[in-house]
Amino acid sequence: MSTRQTEPTQNLTLVQSVRDALATEMEADDDVLVTGEDVGKNGGVFRATEGLFDEFGGDRVVDTPLAESGIIGTAVGMAAMGLKPVAEVQFSGFVYPGFDQIVSHMARMRARSRGRFTLPMVLRAPYGGGIRAPEHHSESKEAFYAHEAGLKVVIPSTPYDAKGLLISAIRDPDPVIFLEPKLIYRAFRGEVPEGDYEVPIGEAAVRREGSDVSVFAYGAMTRPAMEAADRLADDGVDAEVVDLRTVSPLDREAIVESFEKTGRAVVVHEAPKTGGLAGEITAIVQEEALLYQEAPVQRVTGFDVPYPLYAMEDYYMPNAARVAAGIEEAVEF
Repeated sequence: MSTRQTEPTQNLTLVQSVRDALATEMEADDDVLVTGEDVGKNGGVFRATEGLFDEFGGDRVVDTPLAESGIIGTAVGMAAMGLKPVAEVQFSGFVYPGFDQIVSHMARMRARSRGRFTLPMVLRAPYGGGIRAPEHHSESKEAFYAHEAGLKVVIPSTPYDAKGLLISAIRDPDPVIFLEPKLIYRAFRGEVPEGDYEVPIGEAAVRREGSDVSVFAYGAMTRPAMEAADRLADDGVDAEVVDLRTVSPLDREAIVESFEKTGRAVVVHEAPKTGGLAGEITAIVQEEALLYQEAPVQRVTGFDVPYPLYAMEDYYMPNAARVAAGIEEAVEF
């Protein structure tokens, strides 16, 4: 759902829509600026900020040293003083040196100051696997951030949502972690309105209506969930696919509403199973819709091992076949 659509539309990839959102907000609000390693003249490692330096100048597109703690900490200070920084970490697996800034300052400023200060800032990072990257480039650690009170955590799955959600994140008075699934940065194109529009943070989207089983996914995993649902439709299984879009806050109402309709659930994410968001989603349906449950909730996830290198990457990541097997197990119980 969006609050407003602006015509005409463009046919963009997800990474292009990220760039479009940044340009749109920087043009509309002089307090919005972009900071991070190589975001300026180089346009970012994935070219998400390409051309912004030439358009807005070095005062608003700021190249930084390779120092994640400095990138995030400086953005915290900027936001506390009223600017709206959008800080980029090149890969989500590089963020760990800046974790103290995220947990001790970014997430807690409103509570610590009793509301005197808010942090209207966004921390962007390409995340997830599937692109044959080396170590520390492919982790899916969204549960880290979802566990930290004070942070909103957004993970888009379409170009339309990427732009609308990023605009919402930039306008939000509180800090937002914006994780961009790099596997689908350029995997497909979609219609994206020109100009500004918002996709509300905290609202899931039903990508496919169904009555037999609910499949909950987000980010890059929405596509194999859809593919599995379409495959099984030929066998008479009517799967509903819910794209969560935001993992903190979770859209509990949408999760419960879908589960009450189907009585069965499969949760898909590429992060490891233990401590992953699938466990929280399972708890939600247990707590709020237990009497509708027809089968154990199935979790189709990554494995509880360090993210593997190239030879095992395809085995590690959930695919349509694994999702379909989870759906079949839920339906046949």
